[in-house]
Amino acid sequence: MNQSLAAVIGAIALIALPAGSAAAKAHRGTTPKTVLTDKQFMREAAVGGMSEVELGKLGVERAQSADVKAFAQRMVDDHSKANDQLKQLASREGVTLPADVNAKERATMTRLAKMSGAEFDKAYMRDMVTDHDKDVSLFERQSSRESNADLKAWIDQTLPTLEEHQHMAKDVAGKIGAEPPGAHAERAPMRDASPSVSDAR
Repeated sequence: MNQSLAAVIGAIALIALPAGSAAAKAHRGTTPKTVLTDKQFMREAAVGGMSEVELGKLGVERAQSADVKAFAQRMVDDHSKANDQLKQLASREGVTLPADVNAKERATMTRLAKMSGAEFDKAYMRDMVTDHDKDVSLFERQSSRESNADLKAWIDQTLPTLEEHQHMAKDVAGKIGAEPPGAHAERAPMRDASPSVSDAR
């Protein structure tokens, strides 16, 4: 009887072992995608920043609303500065940044480039509200986990302007009737933004 019981227990252990291994692997893979390494974050911020500049130029050219045009020009100005700052930081850290936007950002540009006037205004501002909501969250999370003092300083310097852009995007989108679903949710208080601080997506 004891031998039979031991055999049953052994069999159960053998069956459970793979499941345990799989569970361990699953646990290791539960780290949120938004927790990025320094290199990953800098590269993502660089792509986002380049995209904002290109989309901003498109907005200045194709927008009908004066408010949208002004917002687009602000994106070009602020993101260009932030991009330059990030390039300098990446150079010091030995990180090679992408030279161009990725396929997803390029597809957005292609889609918007086919529009003009009020149609462009609404599509562009919806994208800007959505993008800046995501970007603010990403920068906040990265700042709370960042151990690289120089990169954290850049994130914390850039975040207030990023938040300012977020509020500007929602205000302009509201004026032209382009707020995406959920845009009327309660907003967090905006930090004080230094005039010299630049934004990165």
